[in-house]
Amino acid sequence: MNVKQDAFAALRYRDFSIVTLNQFCLTLAILAYSLYTLTKDPLTLGLIGLAEAIPFIALSLWGGYFADRFNKQTIMKICLFCAIPLPLVLWGLFHAYSLKQIELSTLSWGVYAVIFGLGTIRGFYNPSATSLKPFLIPRDIYANGATWTTIGWQSGGIIGPMLGGLMLAFLGRETSLISVAVLLGLCFLLVNLLSKRTFPKIETEHVLQSLGEGFRFIAKTKIVLWAISLDLVSVLFGGVIALLPIFAEDILKIGPEGLGYLRAAPSIGALITMITLTRFPPTRHAWRNMLLAVAGFGLFTLLFAYSNSLWLSLFALAMTGACDSISVVIRQTILQIYPPENMRGRVAAVNGMFVSSSNELGAFESGLAAKYLGPVIATVFGGSMTLLVVALSWAKTKDLFGVDITQAEQK
Repeated sequence: MNVKQDAFAALRYRDFSIVTLNQFCLTLAILAYSLYTLTKDPLTLGLIGLAEAIPFIALSLWGGYFADRFNKQTIMKICLFCAIPLPLVLWGLFHAYSLKQIELSTLSWGVYAVIFGLGTIRGFYNPSATSLKPFLIPRDIYANGATWTTIGWQSGGIIGPMLGGLMLAFLGRETSLISVAVLLGLCFLLVNLLSKRTFPKIETEHVLQSLGEGFRFIAKTKIVLWAISLDLVSVLFGGVIALLPIFAEDILKIGPEGLGYLRAAPSIGALITMITLTRFPPTRHAWRNMLLAVAGFGLFTLLFAYSNSLWLSLFALAMTGACDSISVVIRQTILQIYPPENMRGRVAAVNGMFVSSSNELGAFESGLAAKYLGPVIATVFGGSMTLLVVALSWAKTKDLFGVDITQAEQK
């Protein structure tokens, strides 16, 4: 069997399939809209992102250290076990508010506290989960594995928001939050099905020196440094997901059902692209493809900003998802190939700090900009900044156009 031409190569490995299914189930899609419909304050959306980003950023380095120092699968089990009660706490808060037992301000601060707890858990979970995947499949199908990992996440992004929006509209937010707790419980069970394994350990016993090794590796590996930096800035300024509740409620006027469609559109575009990438991976001219994909992300963000039509908005969002998925696959493949085995947790942690957390910081930036500039101008600013960053990256990284990471896979 030629694994490079096998679209299902990574899924033929049992534990990788389990981890991909686990990724599919990790979906929290309704919280931001629930709180926005109560407060009518765009800044609330940004504060939710900030509440999750602060602990995630603060703890990611330690999460990477623990991932390289201890058993990654054990860390994932502990984190998921601690995450299961969080949606139930949210359920209790919203239920108490509906009975007028607590004020709106108390509900808001309670939600921020729960999201802070979620960010704390993510700080330890993400480095272990990310650095585990390269140990589950052979090196020569990393790109295929990165594609299927993203398919798992994007599939959850399609089904989760659509179900969340429909449940929010017809069953209420409390039932939706209980379903999230059930999904987290399923994730915990899936992780417990993984085969037991051991991992390479950190060579140095000095904690601070160990924490800094991830930064030093990224700083001296140009393609890794620029891949992380490009994605960081584009997501920080170009993301519109945090503002979708405002567009749905105040501009397109399509309600919670329509919000579900808007939230699902980027994932639908990404999923279609991902399926194509299982046959035609974008890694042969990786850096050129990544820059073109991020540029497309910025252009379709601008299109969405000026759209007053639901169908045009859905198309623009789907194309942002398609472009983003290409960038994600390339970056994930780079991050799996280049770091040494005993440093993957710390490199994943640094990547998480500067990229994954940029989603939350981007939500705060978008919410703040929307409050003072309006959602349309805020989105235009984000798309324009993305294109500016691509132009700068193109000028500074021309030497990376000749790098063939498909050859790096074979080393």
